[in-house]
Amino acid sequence: MSDILIKPVDVKSVMTKSNLPVGGYSVNPYVGCTHACKYCYASFMKRFTGHSEPWGTFLDVKCWPEIKNPKRYKGQRVVIGSVTDGYNPQEEQIGNTRKLLEQLVDSEAEILICTKSDLVLRDLDLLKKMGRVTVSWSVNTLDEDFKNDMDNAVSIERRLAAMKAVYDAGIRTVCFISPVFPGITDFKAIFERAKDQCDLVWLENLNLRGGFKKDIMDYIAAKYPHLVPLYDQIYNKRDRSYFKMLEKQAEELAKQYDCPFVDNELPYGRAKPGHPVIVDYFYHEEIRGSDNTGKRNKQGE
Repeated sequence: MSDILIKPVDVKSVMTKSNLPVGGYSVNPYVGCTHACKYCYASFMKRFTGHSEPWGTFLDVKCWPEIKNPKRYKGQRVVIGSVTDGYNPQEEQIGNTRKLLEQLVDSEAEILICTKSDLVLRDLDLLKKMGRVTVSWSVNTLDEDFKNDMDNAVSIERRLAAMKAVYDAGIRTVCFISPVFPGITDFKAIFERAKDQCDLVWLENLNLRGGFKKDIMDYIAAKYPHLVPLYDQIYNKRDRSYFKMLEKQAEELAKQYDCPFVDNELPYGRAKPGHPVIVDYFYHEEIRGSDNTGKRNKQGE
């Protein structure tokens, strides 16, 4: 990734009070994300950062004053990676996310890390010291070719292997099946692959209200032309029936595997092995009042 524009930026604080449904604080050690997901809503950030470069080709490295009083975040949810992936490839050399964890290790905060990387394994020593920690991996396909069309992150197999290693280390894990691409994402197959190594399964639909809508629609027309009518029905005519059908399938899957099925996240806890909690976030941004303008972090991790 020699063509990535990398530069340091000074910030007054890396901790930002969050209006995300899942967090009290949102923490992004970087601006931009070199995973360059084609469906990433976080590209809206360019409106505020002044970047003209294509999303995925720049990375600002935040430089912040040391967190002197980590205990002020005791009991707070701290989400690492709401509009970036703290474990982008450059993190291996730069180490901003590890520095952040070192400063928060004694905070007694509830840490949620959202990633598509297995680099998080490097920091298991710190995560084991932190008490309430959850690590979430985005996995919306088992097809590596489709994954490669969509992002520059590590393979699905590497994500799943990392999930298992973190789960086996006693840390709560999430398989985040997002975004669910209509007609492409087989969430039942992903669930069956991950159910024995995660505590939670989050489900969220593909939201095409961002500026990337045309790119995704053009991709579907080129690679999956038989799905064009379905995508037109959902994303141009705003027909929710497909995702309502998937909700019913998810509820049936939960019954089949004796898994709790809820429409919002439960308080921190571990699930029974092999029976993860399935959390229904389908069309969350439409039904529950948020939108795709940065108020929440899910599909853009």
